[in-house]
This record gives sequence, structure tokens and C-alpha cells, in this order.
Amino acid sequence: QVQLEESGGGLVQAGGSLRLSCEASGRISNTYTMGWFRQAPGKDREFVAGIRWSSGGTYYGDSVKGRFTISRDNAKNTGYLQMKSLNPEDTAVYFCAAGRSLRVVVGDDYNYWGQGTQVTVSS
Repeated sequence: QVQLEESGGGLVQAGGSLRLSCEASGRISNTYTMGWFRQAPGKDREFVAGIRWSSGGTYYGDSVKGRFTISRDNAKNTGYLQMKSLNPEDTAVYFCAAGRSLRVVVGDDYNYWGQGTQVTVSS
């Protein structure tokens, strides 16, 4: 079983940057995918970014393309989400997720979820 813990959230001004981390308790299999999702109050969960652990192939939601970058450090069993040019619409709780044999953009396909970290962008 995989346990995930997010960190790096906080308050940032519009136009600023944050880097989120997602540390896994154990080894991430090469068959796994790690993803980031976010959810704002009153809104549906939204796919943000995903990465195939073995190949490093990346995927992004339309709303963050060109601004966010997902990456991973295999030796540290840690994934990252670098967020730049943040705006108030990015305000949400950000969740890290992992799983295997899944559709990267579909949250219900993931097996493991972190507790979430709050990102607030002030105008």
C-alpha cells in the first residue's frame, strides 16, 4: 500500500509561484502514474497534471498548460508540481494521487490519495 503526503501549499500573490511536493511512503513502481488534482469550494474536482513514473511522460489540464510543470525524483519517491504565473482561479485544495493501469486524467481511476494542501492566490 502506498501512502502519499503533500507539502508546499500556502498563500501567494497573483503572478507568483509555488512548488508542491508529493512524497510516497514506499517505492513507486514503474507501472505507476502520479497525478495532481485540485478542488475549489463548490466546484468539481479538476485534473491538473500527471506523470508516468517509468517514462516521465507528462500530461496537463488545459487550464494550466504552459504555467505548471510536473516532475519526479525516482530516488526520493517524490513528485513535484511547479506552479508559475498563479492567479486567483488557481485557488483550491491540491491533492496528489497515484495508481497503476489507469487513465491519467480520470481521478476515479487512482488508488491512493494524499490529504491535500491548500493553495490560496490573492489578487
